[in-house]
Amino acid sequence: MPVNEEWLGQVTEEIIEPDIPIIDPHHHLWDRADGRYMVDDLEKDLNSGHNVVATVFVECSSMYRQDGPEKLRPVGETEFVNSVAEECKERNSGNLPRICEGIVSHADLSLGDNVDEVLEAHLAVAPDRLRGIRHSVSWDESKDIRDSNTHPPKSLLADDSFRKGVKRLAVYGLSFEAWLYHTQIPELTELAKACPEVTIVFDHFGGPLGIGPYKERRSEIYRQWQVDVSALAKCPNVFAKLGGLNMAINGFGWHKRLSPPTSEELAANRHYYLHTIEKFSPERCMFESNFPVDKVSCSYAVLWNSFKRMVGHLTRKQKASLFHETASRVYRLKSAV
Repeated sequence: MPVNEEWLGQVTEEIIEPDIPIIDPHHHLWDRADGRYMVDDLEKDLNSGHNVVATVFVECSSMYRQDGPEKLRPVGETEFVNSVAEECKERNSGNLPRICEGIVSHADLSLGDNVDEVLEAHLAVAPDRLRGIRHSVSWDESKDIRDSNTHPPKSLLADDSFRKGVKRLAVYGLSFEAWLYHTQIPELTELAKACPEVTIVFDHFGGPLGIGPYKERRSEIYRQWQVDVSALAKCPNVFAKLGGLNMAINGFGWHKRLSPPTSEELAANRHYYLHTIEKFSPERCMFESNFPVDKVSCSYAVLWNSFKRMVGHLTRKQKASLFHETASRVYRLKSAV
């Protein structure tokens, strides 16, 4: 879905607590038919007023190799992003923010033990930045819901070969990045129990759906989501990303309005954030932008303002975990404060 910069520009806000250091642990880079978001676009957003000190790139099926073995083609994305990080580092002479300091790439984990060749190829091109692997498993039986671009089958998280692939990540010191829909959260909980040695990152609240057959069922879905997230939080190897709730699939319809939402309006969904923080603790949660996907609904400045509004009542130490420390620890980034 294309981003409308003119529309977003209708809402400008003073930056809340501009000195709080932020690591943005989830953004993409792409140049494709449905839109462009490259490093110059990212830098404009990073310079919108918040104190972003570092970022983590997460795979988005972009810049793949055009030839060679199919399983190794995603390595092209890692090569591209690592080159972007190097260029930014040289251009900025080490100044902040450190763009793409961490990289989460894609590998077909259903390869099981045979995924090692792919993991080693990623590490060969980005040995200092590769931190995790995302194999998206978002699937729904409704034709109104688009499945992940990996075209996963139903219940992939329970597949024996897939679980073997996930387990191989721990051998290489890599995390498993989990993108799925809210109906699949119990499946992730079972995976987490079966792979306790693997650090798992729970993306976008588990994608609470609000379109298609899930439209007009928000209260019902939220109650079950609370139960499922509470169960997932009991797995100590799982960490939660707080964000990705402003996508079109969430059904809030921000992108359809005549003017974009303010940070106060976005903060009305704080119950998702505060429940997750309560169950996981701030030490296992991190705010994320999910840009440019969430940019269809709000600007970067407004988004991070909304996060700050939601946790204004928390202590300085708790805020530090949510905005910086958890991401730094999970993705093993340099101290940036």
